Amino acid sequence: MNIKIENLSKIYGNGNHAVKNLNLNIENGMFGLLGPNGAGKSSLMRILVTLMKPSSGSIKVNELDIIKDRKEIRSMLGYLPQDFRFFSSLSTWEFLDYAARLAGMKSGKERRAAVDKMLEEVGLFEARDRQANKLSGGMKRRLGIAQALINNPKIIIVDEPTTGLDPEERIRFRNLLSTISTQDVIIILSTHIVGDISSTCTNMALLNRGELAYSGPPDDLVAQAEGKVWLVKATESEYMEINEKYPVISNVPTEEGWEIQLVADSINGYYGENISPNLEHAYVYFMESKLQQWT
Repeated sequence: MNIKIENLSKIYGNGNHAVKNLNLNIENGMFGLLGPNGAGKSSLMRILVTLMKPSSGSIKVNELDIIKDRKEIRSMLGYLPQDFRFFSSLSTWEFLDYAARLAGMKSGKERRAAVDKMLEEVGLFEARDRQANKLSGGMKRRLGIAQALINNPKIIIVDEPTTGLDPEERIRFRNLLSTISTQDVIIILSTHIVGDISSTCTNMALLNRGELAYSGPPDDLVAQAEGKVWLVKATESEYMEINEKYPVISNVPTEEGWEIQLVADSINGYYGENISPNLEHAYVYFMESKLQQWT
């Protein structure tokens, strides 16, 4: 599978330029999408799932045009939006069966087998007869994940998929997607949880104000923060100064004051040492030093 995005732009009626001349190539496997609020991630995903037309530019999915071949592309898609709703009158298995029918599974026997298998995989089999709208927040999220995967789609697009999931559920979801990504499938994962991308995605894109700021392996972005992440031991007064001057990633109180992780080119006047960066460090450093978007 291949998605080729060329010179894509989206301008809303109010003049907001949500996506600006975006060029991106997405191949098989897990692809992460990062960016601050207003970066254009949601607009891009709505265009990719054919819910919204671009203002200009093109998207080809295996040479199919996203506007001209909308029906064929939709048949390949599995989509989990951030705000996912259920029909209040349906049980968990009834909702998933309905989703399977919408996805084109006509055989009742085939649907029942697929529904039971998917409920097992997302840990909802024991809740199969419970009303969908009475599930807990995390269970509703898992049911949303199940409906996106029910018909073995070739392109899976998920928006903030692990929101509301506890750590065990988050790991289960990551493992499920990782298993699926070994097939001829593209999975696009848009999230503010950097760990979801660093632990699963082989490639990623960073959007900022509708433009592509970075595209490539997460490890290459992490490499840009090498030597820029500091572990600083600070007094109470120094902590207040540091918090004003630098992007602070974490702070832990100690008997002597504070132990702080921050990103900066240098930390003149403070005692600290470099530590190995992770993707969260790299994301903050990149936004601060390259794009001046730290808020």
